[in-house]
Amino acid sequence: MSRPPEPLNLLQAIPDPAAQEQFVPLLREGGLLLEQIVSHGKASPEGFWYDQSQPEWVALLRGTARLEFDNGARPLVAGDALLIPAGCRHRVAECSPDAVWLALHFQATSE
Repeated sequence: MSRPPEPLNLLQAIPDPAAQEQFVPLLREGGLLLEQIVSHGKASPEGFWYDQSQPEWVALLRGTARLEFDNGARPLVAGDALLIPAGCRHRVAECSPDAVWLALHFQATSE
């Protein structure tokens, strides 16, 4: 009989200002990718914009952040979540050293 899987604590990441942003895949199934992102206070490079072909749902689990979009900015606190549509240019303008995210990338379904 196999052992049950070990749990993963999504908030266990330790802030490290010298560390690079970490992307940890948690689930890859069909057209879904769920990942934990530990930002370590790193924002998007100046002038860099994400412009993804798939929608992305993000939730800030810990810390604070500010996302910029072509049409404005959104401050986020722990517990905030939002859906970023495909083709919506965005960037992480700032985030706290302890910022931990969940990001779900998926294929949009046509209605």
